Amino acid sequence: MPDGFQPEGITIGAAPFAYFGSLANGDIYRASLNTGRGGIISKGLGAQHPTVGLKIGRDGRLFLAGGVSGELRTVDARSGEIEKVYAVGGTFVNDVILTPDAAWFTDSYQARLYRLALGRHGEPEAVTTVPLSGDWEQGPDFTANGIERTPDGRALLVVNTVAGGGGLMRVDPRTGAATAVDLGASQLPNGDGLLLLGRTLYAVQQQQNLIDVFRLNASGTKGTAIARITDPRFRIPTTVAAWDDRLYLPNARFDTEPTPDTEYDVVAVDRL
Repeated sequence: MPDGFQPEGITIGAAPFAYFGSLANGDIYRASLNTGRGGIISKGLGAQHPTVGLKIGRDGRLFLAGGVSGELRTVDARSGEIEKVYAVGGTFVNDVILTPDAAWFTDSYQARLYRLALGRHGEPEAVTTVPLSGDWEQGPDFTANGIERTPDGRALLVVNTVAGGGGLMRVDPRTGAATAVDLGASQLPNGDGLLLLGRTLYAVQQQQNLIDVFRLNASGTKGTAIARITDPRFRIPTTVAAWDDRLYLPNARFDTEPTPDTEYDVVAVDRL
């Protein structure tokens, strides 16, 4: 990965390529999982327009969470062209997950999600705001982080770093009503990226340099801790994606002052 890149999000498509977003300027870096080689495929909009979380759709379109820019962006992964930019105001758009009919984005500073509707062929349409209610507890600043779907696909799972010392909320996408997920004694005070494979949920705890692994019920109302993955190569990993039997995590190195010469890398570990 280029020096000074400042990675945060990762997504892997149908081909063995991983895509990473830059907190420094919004660039998108693509790397082959076969060779490890890669390059910048899309130039960002500059220092005030980072790319935080990102996901790639089946049609090769990237959906980007724009962090402090308050933007939702879409990029053609083949050409690198920035297709659309949606501005939702002065806030922090953190992460994104795709469902069959929408891209859902978290807002770390405000108790709401953003729903970007998708057309019949996956093309982005209009953005609507979905206020969060119910058990949702909004902190004074940074609260929501990673987002996933429940195993049955009927609801969303959102990291809440405040409620109950940090945990998961199950959110009804129609109403925004949030219900705390029963994780037993487990907490996610530094919960970041989420990855659901079947009923197995991988939750990155960035500051702890680990991944907590839970077995969920179908509706996503309850999770049982089944494993904890650590690795000495972890240097504050933030997000996670899978290819074959491996998990891939970018090291954000938030404990290091970023410079143009700061080195960044990606760690691969075995999945369960």
